[in-house]
Amino acid sequence: MKIFVLVKEVPDTYGDRKLNLETGLAERGAGDLVLDEITERALEVALSHADKNEGTEVVALAMAPAGSTASVRRALAIGAGSAVHIADEQLAGADLGLTAETLAAAIRRGEPDLVITGNLSTDGSGGVMAAMLAEHLGWPQATALTSVEITPDGISGTRGADAGSQPVSAPLPAVISITEALPDARFPNFKGIMAAKKKPLEVLTLDDLGVSADPAAAPRAIMTTVAEKPPRAAGVKIVDDGDAAEKLVEYLVQNRLV
Repeated sequence: MKIFVLVKEVPDTYGDRKLNLETGLAERGAGDLVLDEITERALEVALSHADKNEGTEVVALAMAPAGSTASVRRALAIGAGSAVHIADEQLAGADLGLTAETLAAAIRRGEPDLVITGNLSTDGSGGVMAAMLAEHLGWPQATALTSVEITPDGISGTRGADAGSQPVSAPLPAVISITEALPDARFPNFKGIMAAKKKPLEVLTLDDLGVSADPAAAPRAIMTTVAEKPPRAAGVKIVDDGDAAEKLVEYLVQNRLV
């Protein structure tokens, strides 16, 4: 079985984030970029299955700038057998549509049996990539899973619901996304870090995948304006002179909070 795991480099959540007001993109400092934790958990799902099933091939797939090799290598150090890194300047600021089209092209090229993603990235927070990939590929999808079981014929698991949990299953090939309910990724040890330097890492461009980033080729989302978040203003203070309840209700009504 071959499993593709989508891994994504994101700004560290513990660091400050700043938008470039000319491009509308987050400024990417060299020291504050990490693999998204949810994609590391997705990688752990694949590796846990590979540990129990000899012959399973785990491939990390990333779409990131050319300078993101270290993050892709971390996926190899954690345990992926190989990696595919899509790096093309035309992808800077790519919307979800172009991202999904590009990743789907790479997946078709690799012909995996299963694609695993995180349910929600910590930067874009789109939460729709698994569904978009499934649509492009024509494969079944099982999203937002809190547990996963992989067999040679399909996948099964549970999805959280308002009234409890919902069992889901799908035949292979399929696309699934997992939540933070799944275990943390294993920590790369020294042996894994050294081995990662020798593992195959294929770098692809849009030309290699036959994908066009030209907005005329397909509708794209375009950012027209961007502005900094306004500074936090002082809150409203209500002094209780015997009419605090009335003032509070009036405030809630004026701000359409009730």
